[in-house]
Formats: sequence, C-alpha cells, structure tokens
Amino acid sequence: MEFTVYLAGQIHDNWRDEVRTKAKERELPVTFVGPQENHERSDQVGEDILGEQPGKVFTDEAASDINNFRTQLLLEKSDAVIALFGESYKQWNTALDAGLALKGNKPLILVRPESLIHPLKELSNQANVTVESIDQALDVLAYVYE
Repeated sequence: MEFTVYLAGQIHDNWRDEVRTKAKERELPVTFVGPQENHERSDQVGEDILGEQPGKVFTDEAASDINNFRTQLLLEKSDAVIALFGESYKQWNTALDAGLALKGNKPLILVRPESLIHPLKELSNQANVTVESIDQALDVLAYVYE
C-alpha cells in the first residue's frame, strides 16, 4: 500500500529533499507532494498565467489564488500531512496548511523544535502526532507499515 503525504512548510530551504531522501533510504512506499518549491515561480505564477497585474497587491493576490488552488487540490488528495515548523522563517503558510489538514480530517504529523512548544501548543494539541525531527516523523510513517 502506498500513501501520498503532503509536506506543508516554508519553501526557503531544502527540508523536503531531506524527507524524500530519508524516506527512500527506508524504502517507505510514500509519494510526497506539496507547495511549489521554486519561490520565484510561486511568487510570479499569477502574472505568468493571468498576465501583468496593476500593482504588487494584485500580483500577490493572483499568485495566492493559484497557489491556494494547488494546495487545496494536492492536500485534499493526500492521505496525510507533515507540517514542519522551523526556527528560521515565518510560518504562516505552514499554519494555514496544518489548519486545512485538520479541517479536512487529514492525519497530521506536526514537526516543531522544542523552542516552539509554547507558540504551537494549541496546534500541537490538535495534531495526531507531534514530533521534534524529520526522522521522528518518518518513524511514525514507518510504523504504519509494520
């Protein structure tokens, strides 16, 4: 049995590559999907598809519409969600995606460092599982196959 897992979180570093590599090393039958990982493409997609917009607010809204379409489609088709909160970047998109997962009754693994225990306490309480590392998140997925 193969699962599809949505990887929610910031797109400024390569944490998803680490998840994919480690899952492959463990031979987990998992397909990973998520947001557009090319930050420039994500920011520009509205104008790329709809044409030049009359200002930055409209450019952002056009991109947001298309990125939200992608997120909704891929998240709804996923079997589970891993939402990673890190130390370095603002995590608004991660929080939104985790909330959508909960709203859609998708099993949610929340990954957050010890320093974010307090600010994420309510979200952690709603997640199925809260862990502190990618390895622990993958341990949870591996356990499903035992």
